[in-house]
Amino acid sequence: MPKPSRPDWLASPEVFRTEVLAGLVVALALIPEAISFSIIAGVDPAIGLFASFTMAVVISVVGGRKAMISAATGAIALVIAPLNREYGLGHLIATVILGGLMQIVLGALGVARLLRFVPRSVMVGFVNALALLVFLSQVPEMRDVPWPVYPLVLAGLLMMVFLPRLTTVVPAPLVSVAVLTVLTVGAGLAVPTVGDKGELPSSLPVPGLPDVPFTLDTLTTIAPYAFAFALVGLMESLMTAKLVDDITDTRSDKTRESIGQGVANIVTGFFGGMGGCAVIGQTMINVKVSGARTRLSTFLAGVFLIVLVVVFGPVVSDIPMAALVAVMIMVSVATFDWHSVRPKTLQRMPLGETTVMVATVTVVVATHNLAVGVIAGSIIAMIVFARRVAHRAEVTGVVGPDGKQVVYAVTGELFFASSNDLVHRFDYQDDPDDVVIDLSDARIWDASSVAALDAVETKYAQRGKKVTLIGLDQPSAEMHGRLAGQLTGH
Repeated sequence: MPKPSRPDWLASPEVFRTEVLAGLVVALALIPEAISFSIIAGVDPAIGLFASFTMAVVISVVGGRKAMISAATGAIALVIAPLNREYGLGHLIATVILGGLMQIVLGALGVARLLRFVPRSVMVGFVNALALLVFLSQVPEMRDVPWPVYPLVLAGLLMMVFLPRLTTVVPAPLVSVAVLTVLTVGAGLAVPTVGDKGELPSSLPVPGLPDVPFTLDTLTTIAPYAFAFALVGLMESLMTAKLVDDITDTRSDKTRESIGQGVANIVTGFFGGMGGCAVIGQTMINVKVSGARTRLSTFLAGVFLIVLVVVFGPVVSDIPMAALVAVMIMVSVATFDWHSVRPKTLQRMPLGETTVMVATVTVVVATHNLAVGVIAGSIIAMIVFARRVAHRAEVTGVVGPDGKQVVYAVTGELFFASSNDLVHRFDYQDDPDDVVIDLSDARIWDASSVAALDAVETKYAQRGKKVTLIGLDQPSAEMHGRLAGQLTGH
């Protein structure tokens, strides 16, 4: 029997140390965000912290993307907040569990394959919008605050910029958080701290069933929210997985990730959490800032999180928010694709591509919902592509030497956008009786194109002229043969 391979996080002491320290940094960054998302959802801070703990631990085992962090997120909080306000926590927990079941079904049906329809311009817009959202989420932490907050944020940024030039043994964000915490406590600075965000839980979560009546009425109430929950969670998770794929130059199993998100949310629901999905800011801390590459960092992020809040709650409560704000600002700067907005890049990039990127960023920032932005960007990209391809369908006619036959050469892709104009490209009145339409350099993609060709033949037939189609490739010929003459009752 072959010996089982060693886990990749045991490849070397350096890798192990990187993963452990990365998990600790991510755990520290997760705490204030989980509390903030709990407030958005209208639940106790413990609900968000428990969700971040169970999501990270479970997805580290069942997920398809190594080193990606899943936890409570703002997008999920926005989806379930109205339900919680109207029906209460029991219905929220039931929605998380049902949403997880839907994610498993969608994953098994291959929803991850839809990611290939997301163009690069949308992906770039997604990344840039993410960076802007991460930065904008920190702005409230710097408004109406005591003046020492600003030098503390600046000091944190300087440490994270210059410390890696001296040593990378300990992640710069961890050093920054530790130093600023010691400084504020030692100097007795009155600045906002993690403890000001909400009371931290003092015990571990206990599994149980949601407190709802198990009736058809309950199911019909939560089902729409659960479906939105499932779609938003999968969209953000799959897009984040693709981003991590690009950063680490590795491939992930998107189907496994989709199913894994569902499993993690079901477990989270039974432990009383608010559910979640891939959280992009902390994933960037883990992968891009700390250099983590294995499942261990994700697992330890969840473990450290619960240990920190339950065991070391008083110490964690003293961490100044300025330290975590500095970390998140560095994340936003590192995440933004600066190359995409350079003047030289914008000059060379087709206008349609730039429009799609800007539209994606605009929609995401306006709605604070990455999933909505990706969908809007993808739709705009499809419209831009359709317009571009539609203009490439050309028709040129050549009358034979004897004047008894005309041959029309059609080139380009024939589909609903390009074929609508096809009918008007022929000279029905003055053409000879023998008309040949050569489609050797064209491709029929849909019923609209077949209907357009039918209309051309009908117009010639009304004038007693015969049309012959030649040059169809096999797929086009099969579609034309199946649909020709069947698309109208007239």
